[in-house]
Amino acid sequence: GRRAHGVDAALTAARSAYLAGFAATSSVEAGKRFGIPVVGTMAHSYVLAAEDELSAFRAFAERYPDATLLVDTYDTAQGVERAIAVANELGPSRIAAIRIDSGDLGAETARARRMLDDAGLPDIRIIVSGGLDEHQIAELVARGAPIDAFAAGTAVVVSQDAPSLDAVYKLVEYDGQPRAKRSPGKPSLPRRKQVWRRSAGGQIVEDRIARFDAPPPDSPDDSWQPLLRRVMADGRRTEESRETLAALRERAAAQLSALPDELRGLRVESAFAAAIEESLQL
Repeated sequence: GRRAHGVDAALTAARSAYLAGFAATSSVEAGKRFGIPVVGTMAHSYVLAAEDELSAFRAFAERYPDATLLVDTYDTAQGVERAIAVANELGPSRIAAIRIDSGDLGAETARARRMLDDAGLPDIRIIVSGGLDEHQIAELVARGAPIDAFAAGTAVVVSQDAPSLDAVYKLVEYDGQPRAKRSPGKPSLPRRKQVWRRSAGGQIVEDRIARFDAPPPDSPDDSWQPLLRRVMADGRRTEESRETLAALRERAAAQLSALPDELRGLRVESAFAAAIEESLQL
């Protein structure tokens, strides 16, 4: 909510992230509007406002069951020691997790995991945050860092890897007649379209782009499925568009799992181009 380009953008991002597979949101308003599970930890300012770190941890854990304690306000190792002390004092069930927000997250989480396990607290989870993006998360996973959850915000809601996103409106049909742009390097395909997808063995095999009113491509097993559906008609949403967020999330997960393995990494080496039917030519 602090970094997104407006409150509405923050709420939309929370919804989209949950749809795409994130487990929860820290936005209470997004949880209220969309039914997304809401989670949260504590702020550095909370710790700084207390007389000392131990007092802050104790007060927080007494007030909130299943507390997550932020342990790196002063010294991370000491913060973990104090979280362990509170867990021993109030009972391990009061502390669900610790959170580390700075430093070498791989090394800090490894040390924290050892300390928690040596103290007989293997069920206390470790959460990390701090300007994380997909590449940092992938690196930590590859290093085998003992992390149970990643909290990401800024990199999710802004395009920090690019100063702008190139999106252009292009007219493809007017009054039933095809329209196409022919500028060098910027041609467009005329007519309304449908995208057909063929899968086999639970994996996507190929996509084809065709006219919206064309029949599905020939296939011996009739495995082609249309991807585009009408969601607006006469200025109103159609009934077909009124799916629940849970249904959308389930379909997104199924589509992601159906992608070929070589397309599911952060660095895609091969292309997956959709074939274009001749019927789309002027």
